[in-house]
This record gives sequence, structure tokens and C-alpha cells, in this order.
Amino acid sequence: MNIALVNVKAPFVRGGAEYLIDSLAAKIVERGHRIVKIELPFNWNTPQNVLSHMLACRLIRLDPETIDLVIAIKFPAYYVPFANKKLWLVHQLRQVYELWGTNYQIFPSTPEGEGARAMVIAADNLYLREAKAIYTNSRIVAGRLKRFNDIDADGVLYPPLLNPELFGPGEFGDYFFYPSRMTTIKRQELAIEAMRHVRSNFKLVLAGKADHDAYDKHLRYKIAHYGLEDRVKLLGFISDEEKARLMSNAYAALYIPFDEDSYGYVTLEAFHSHKPVITLIDSGGTDEVIEDGLNGLILQPSAEALAEGMERLWADRAATRAMGEAAFETLDRHGIRWEHVLENLLGE
Repeated sequence: MNIALVNVKAPFVRGGAEYLIDSLAAKIVERGHRIVKIELPFNWNTPQNVLSHMLACRLIRLDPETIDLVIAIKFPAYYVPFANKKLWLVHQLRQVYELWGTNYQIFPSTPEGEGARAMVIAADNLYLREAKAIYTNSRIVAGRLKRFNDIDADGVLYPPLLNPELFGPGEFGDYFFYPSRMTTIKRQELAIEAMRHVRSNFKLVLAGKADHDAYDKHLRYKIAHYGLEDRVKLLGFISDEEKARLMSNAYAALYIPFDEDSYGYVTLEAFHSHKPVITLIDSGGTDEVIEDGLNGLILQPSAEALAEGMERLWADRAATRAMGEAAFETLDRHGIRWEHVLENLLGE
């Protein structure tokens, strides 16, 4: 088959959705199909920009004589019209749904902002129903789709890692590892705050590229202000190989975003490395695979609770190792594998 993978992309931003589309492309090619990746520019900083990009997606025409299947993964790429279109839905424009009225709301609470929000929801209600099938990357995304748009997903396809062989069990080092895109919703600042309350001699290692230089500077200021330079390392961007090495030799992993759509690749990377994961009760889809006390900890979203959880794991190495083994076994228990994904998306 000739398959078009359609996604939107903000300039110089790379996150889980971009990793997912690249991984899916590689696995489809391995199956012997041909793919083309169509990346549409997207800017969400004003209501008018969002509406303009929605219209741009609707105006795109893909040739059914040369393309057999379109797969789209997020807003507003799934507006591209095509008769044989399937969605692997990562997320809609969450800021007009469950994040409306929170600090993450992007439209102003003005007549213009309210009107743009209504237009996004109306367009979703109409154009999502064009898809031949809608799969989601988590139960939480499927639940939002049903709650806000009254649309039933056709199933949940958990995203696997592209190269799980990079990750494996190593030493249980003296640090907790949190690799992720550096942005406020990932809450690296909370992890730094937690280290102020830690009594033991373990460290925190943070890695990832910051969306904005201001956030990177803010985190570095916090580390210096609290005198944590010897306890907290902020590495910035690192290679996949370096990330795998640090994860394999970490004591345990943190993944503490706010209301994430899925369990996050950090969780999978830790599980493949036989490491437990600490997450928070408001981190969203992480609790679909992380079970408190079995393969990680699910804590209250406070610096004190996070510090106490890290201390608890640090104090019991045997229990932490057992959690790490349970974490690895979780992958098979939830069927997180590419064969299952491709069978559904490609109909093979």
C-alpha cells in the first residue's frame, strides 16, 4: 500500500507525537509498504492562527489514485479530507476541552476566544466522524473523545518504543532519572522542589530540550537558588544512546507531567530498563500501566510527597528491584507491541 502519515508540526518542537509518527513510519516500511510523511505547519498562539490552520487542513487534497490510506494522529491534521482515513489519536486541542479554565488555557476568555473554542469543538464533532476508524493511544484519550464529542473509539493502541533494544537492565545507580521535553506541563520544577526535602544522598538527573530558553534559565536559577548544584543535574538535550545508558543505570525513573494523554515514552523506557516509575495522581494516563506499589509509585502532586516517595524507594533496594522486574513484565501484560498496532491501523 501507499500510505500517507499526516501530522502537524510547530517549528523546532519535537515531542512524543513526532517520535510516534517517525516510529510508525519505520515500522510500516518494515512491513513492505510505501509511506509519505506530510507535516503541516501549526501555530496555536492566537485563536485566529488556530482557525487558519484548521481551514488549511480542510483545503488539502490528497490523490486517491496514488494514496491508498491516510493515517492522522492529532489536531488539526485529522481534518485533512480523504475517503480511506484512519486516526491514531494522540490528542485533540486539549486547551479547549479539559484544560479550559486552567493555567494551560491558550484562548482568552473573551468573545473572540469563546467563539474560537466553539468553532474547534463544532469542527471536531463534524470532521472526526469522517474517519473509517479512530484508535487512541490511551484509555484517557478515548474517554475524553466520548465525554466531549460523544464519539466511541474503535480501540486503544498503546504506542511501543521504536528501538526497545537500546534499553536494558543495568546498575542501580545513585540517581533518579527524568528525561523529557522541558516545559511547564512536564513539571521538572516540582522535581527540583522535591530535592529540597530529601535527606538521603541520592541525586536527580533531568534531561531534555527546553521549549523555551526562559524555562531552562528558570530551572537553573531554582537549582542555584536552593543550593542544589551537587544534587540536581540539568543535562539539556542528550542522544538516544545517552538517554538509554542513563535510564539503564538509574535507581528509578520519574515521570510527573500534568494530565498527560498517555503513559509517556519515559515510562516505557524505564520498564524496558527494569526500573520502576514514580508518577503523580494527576499525571493522566500514567496510571493505565503504573500500579502503585507493584511497578512504581503513584503519589500526591506535591514536592513533599515526591521527596517521600523517592526516599521510600531508596530505603528498600530489594523492593525497588522487585518493582523493576514487575515493570518489565507489564509490557507483555498490556500487549505493548507493534504487531498489534499495525494489524489494526493497516487492516492486516
